[in-house]
Parts: sequence; structure tokens; C-alpha cells
Amino acid sequence: MKRFLTGLQPSGALHIGNYFGALKPFVDQYRSYESFLMVVDYHALTSLKDPAALRENILSATKDYLAAGVDPEQVTLFQQSQVQEHTELAWILECLVTVPFLELSHAYKDKLAKGLEANAGLFNYPMLMAADILLYDTDIVPVGADQRQHVEYAREAAAKFNNTYELLFKEPQGLIQETVATVPGTDGKKMSKSYKNTIPLFGSRDDIAQAVMSIVTDSSGERPEHVYAIHSLFKDAPALDALYEVHRGKYKALKEALIEDVDALVAPMREKRASISDADVVRVLAEGSARAKEKAGAKMQAVRKAIGVVL
Repeated sequence: MKRFLTGLQPSGALHIGNYFGALKPFVDQYRSYESFLMVVDYHALTSLKDPAALRENILSATKDYLAAGVDPEQVTLFQQSQVQEHTELAWILECLVTVPFLELSHAYKDKLAKGLEANAGLFNYPMLMAADILLYDTDIVPVGADQRQHVEYAREAAAKFNNTYELLFKEPQGLIQETVATVPGTDGKKMSKSYKNTIPLFGSRDDIAQAVMSIVTDSSGERPEHVYAIHSLFKDAPALDALYEVHRGKYKALKEALIEDVDALVAPMREKRASISDADVVRVLAEGSARAKEKAGAKMQAVRKAIGVVL
């Protein structure tokens, strides 16, 4: 079976953009592959410096995965920091690529533009992500259209290593679902916590209603395009077009319909999530991390031999 890998940063409460952009594609497809799912806590350190918040976010992100439908018996669900081979391989890859190459990172330039501190971790982020992917001989990585560069970095890093030392790494392929690759937020921009334009994934019905009612609408048109764009994630085009025709110009009614559809998706996951304890999470991550470490350890032993540090 081909190997499939993805991960989410434990950086706070998830929103429906995270669900449609990363979680749902994984849940829909992971059983068709040998799948790996990471809680990428070391990546979070580029911006999160609160230990208590990070611990809580790790627990929370894992509960999110489980509540969304991930079966830990059928996937290797693990915590990045419990597998030290990730940072070891990242260092080796950093020694193969150039500073100008890393300066091309869209994510790095975007975060600088938002005024975030230009720490070295943020700059080297693509090589830790490449290590995440390459350690497991990953074939397929689901990414949003705006994240395809991450896979390109992993492919380039694999090629650099293979050409410099020996052929050890696969060059992974990105799996992009074009229709949901970039999920719009309540203001029409990409949905992102940093833009404060999100609809919470596991929020209460009231939380969902408040977010949906805040969606920016165009008073000059008969169809609120931002509402429609988000609604298209929940209904197919024929059903949605019929609904918007019946309620043409009735923005409040259309937002109320969207609230119903969002809550219909979220409510069962919200209930399941409430039943998952912190102890459940600790157990699942320990078991998954042990399985991941076994595979990563074998790969790193081959890497160490190839680069000449095994005597």
C-alpha cells in the first residue's frame, strides 16, 4: 500500500477551514493507504511560547482527529516531538539546501508580512516539514493549493540527498482537492485564525450562529457570495442553487440555512469529542509514537550510514 501522511499544528481551536482543508480529506481517504497522522508540536514552537497552552493544544488537536473519525487502530497517530528522528533529519537536510532556497518560502514571507518574529525556526520550517514527510517514505501528502510548495520543498530535499549521498528517499506527491483547497472565511479571505474570520469546528451552536451571522455580505447583489462560497462546502451545487433562488435577496434566511447545515455536520463530532478523555489521548499518542519511532529509527539508521557518521 502507498503511504499517506498529514498533520495539523496544535495551535488552538480548529475551524471548518482546517476540517475541509486537512481533516476531512484525511478521514475520507486514509483507510485506502498505510497512513500516518502527526500532531506537529515542534512546528508550533515557531510562534507559540506558552508551555501550558501547548500541552493543552496537543491534547485538543488529538481529540479533534479522533472526533472527526480517525481510528487509531487503522492509522499511526503520533506526536512529532516523541520521534526525535524528525529534528535529526531536518538538520541533515538543512546542510544540503541554500539560504536563498529557503528564502523563497511563501509561508515564511507571508508570516514576515504579518509582523511575526523572523526566528530561525520559522526560516528553517520547510526542512523540518520535509523531514516529517521523507522519514516515512511518504507517497502522498494532502495539501491545500496554497501549501503545495511544502511538498515541492520535500521533493527538492529528497533529490538533494539522493544526488549527494545515495538513493534513500522517495519524492512525494501532493494531493490537492481543488474545490476545497482554500476555504473562505467570514470576510471572503482565506479562513485563518490570524484573520479572525473563522467558523469554529467544535463550537456550540451559538458559537456557530454568531460566526455565520458575521459573514460579510454584498448588499448590492441578490446572492450573498461569501455566504454561498462557505455554504458550497456543505451542499452540492444544484441543491444550493435551488435554495438560494427560493431565498433570493433574503440574507438572514440564507445565513440561518447555513447555520443549520454547519451544525448538522458539527453536532455528532462535538458529542463524540466530549467523550474523549485526556488519558485516552495520552495512551493513543504513546502507542502511535512508538510505531512511528520504529519506522523512523530504521530510516535514520540508513541515513546515518549514508552520510558517513556510522563507523
